[in-house]
Amino acid sequence: MRPDLDVTVVGSVNVDLVATVAALPLPGETVPALDYAQFIGGKGSNQAIAAARLGRAVAFVGLVGDDREGTAVRGALAAEGVDVTYLEVCEGVPTGRAIVLVDGTAENSIVVVGGANQSLGPRHIEAAGEVVRRARVVVSQLEIPLDAVSAAARTCEGTFILNPAPARSLPRELLDLVDVLVVNEVEYEAVTGAALPDDVDDLERAVREPGMPPGVVVTLGARGAYVWDGEQVAHVAAPRVKVVDTTGAGDTFIGALADALSRGEELRSAVQWAVRAGAAAVRSLGATTGMPTPEQVQALTADQHEHAPEGEEDVRTPR
Repeated sequence: MRPDLDVTVVGSVNVDLVATVAALPLPGETVPALDYAQFIGGKGSNQAIAAARLGRAVAFVGLVGDDREGTAVRGALAAEGVDVTYLEVCEGVPTGRAIVLVDGTAENSIVVVGGANQSLGPRHIEAAGEVVRRARVVVSQLEIPLDAVSAAARTCEGTFILNPAPARSLPRELLDLVDVLVVNEVEYEAVTGAALPDDVDDLERAVREPGMPPGVVVTLGARGAYVWDGEQVAHVAAPRVKVVDTTGAGDTFIGALADALSRGEELRSAVQWAVRAGAAAVRSLGATTGMPTPEQVQALTADQHEHAPEGEEDVRTPR
């Protein structure tokens, strides 16, 4: 079957409870909130919204609780154009939550309460099999049980992107099914058992090891990302922007990566697009508030080109 759906996300749905503080509390310390807000969240729903806002047809596979938050989340995803046919209601279980603290430097601390997300299993993937098989790109994360992720990877007939967050080691049989692995520095160490090398040549040797997926992307925050495309490791620089909240940047990156790959972009150019989308997202408070449209990413790209020092490359391979 030839894929005819852009992106399917198999993942988590949360309500984010976000408090802004002057400084993140130390153990045993109580600090006052400067501001408070609630947003739709969860890595899965964030990534789905990011891809949909960039113009992709997106389907979602997951679970919400039988509470008003679940109803609100389904409505919010549908309002973004995400197909929620397979976002089912789990009776007797609350919708997932995330408690997010954001400090004055835009750093954050997050505690995730799994809720209904933890009940997602292979039977739900089987029931939603048609949207998983039809998708050009399938995206998953680890805020849902590993057996559900593995079922999605086995069912996928397009490109399977895995974001192993929260960080943990992964079984070889799952890694063998991954086309593009997207990790930050902490997740890289959890998956590989070794710290991210400082030297690009060492990183290239590491990602060439047996058992690593054919595509690997390491996100570096304000420094952009490394991308292994099966030939070499390249560095994609991030544009300079005023940072308000980094909470949704990683999920925006992955949604934008799925967007570009579903349009037929090569992995390296898809990472360029994703880095700029992630940079655009950090300019607003909340995981989804600042997720950009294609025009906003293009405007940021044009602005960076206009103000870049002469000779600066968007993609380079440091040695």
